[in-house]
Amino acid sequence: MRIYIFAAMRVVLQRVRSASVRVAGATVGSIEYGLVALVGFTHADTPADVRWMAEKLVQIRVFADVEGKMNLSVTDVAGSILVVSQFTLYGALPKGTRPSYTDAARADVAEPLYEHLLATLRSITTVPIACGIFGAMMEVELVNDGPVTIILERETP
Repeated sequence: MRIYIFAAMRVVLQRVRSASVRVAGATVGSIEYGLVALVGFTHADTPADVRWMAEKLVQIRVFADVEGKMNLSVTDVAGSILVVSQFTLYGALPKGTRPSYTDAARADVAEPLYEHLLATLRSITTVPIACGIFGAMMEVELVNDGPVTIILERETP
């Protein structure tokens, strides 16, 4: 029997010293020490996928403890999370050099999932949650810490 695995929601997570996002020259979100989550959605994503990812974001242990081991979460270090929508995480190059984004969810599907992610994060943690503006052309500036970069996907059968 062959089992096919389909990846759902995708997040590129970076541990940062600071980060901000600007739209049309105005800062719309910023954090100090914490995590930047670049978030992409695909057609099959569900609120359950969003909940799973939100819980993972507040629990992932990528901050150093007193012994220097990555053993603490953003909650443990009283950090913050900056969430930025990024459909290009589903860019693919099956041929040629121009990416195809057919695996990325359309805006009418992705935007409610993005808003649900923000609401879920705010409901399950007390750490500050900042964000960009869905669908806007954004400038993201960050100072990596480490660098530590993790790619998160929820695999669903």
